[in-house]
Amino acid sequence: MKRAAFRLQPVLELRRTEERAAAAAAAQAANTAIDADRRATEYETALADAVLPRVLSATDFVLGMTLMRTAATDASDARSLATAQAEQAELVRARWTAAAQRTKGLEKLRERHQLELQHAEDAAEERAVDDLVTGRAGRLKSAGAGADEEVPWTE
Repeated sequence: MKRAAFRLQPVLELRRTEERAAAAAAAQAANTAIDADRRATEYETALADAVLPRVLSATDFVLGMTLMRTAATDASDARSLATAQAEQAELVRARWTAAAQRTKGLEKLRERHQLELQHAEDAAEERAVDDLVTGRAGRLKSAGAGADEEVPWTE
């Protein structure tokens, strides 16, 4: 008996490919977010460790304060970028989850299809065994090709 093919198999393969691509994108986005967070932490640590000397001329003091303000702005920008990268990573992870759910749905359909085919094969095998046991198989063939009725068994 020829097994019926799962008609949505090409779609399932496409969904699996989409899921793998989404997983790779999620991993890349997570790595980018981690790197951005690490850079922001480095800027913040460098800013917290920065100390101006006690004795400075007015010009050096203004230059030092300008540098400190620039460093604070850089640290703030780095933290904002890290936050944005984390939010982007979460959106990409959500797309991956959606792709995985679509794939899982098709896999369940395929599994149901496989179970239905197995059930049909089991039923056909059971009918064949019943025919063999009751002797109908031989009598139906010997009665002729056009006989639709079962011949009663007599001894």
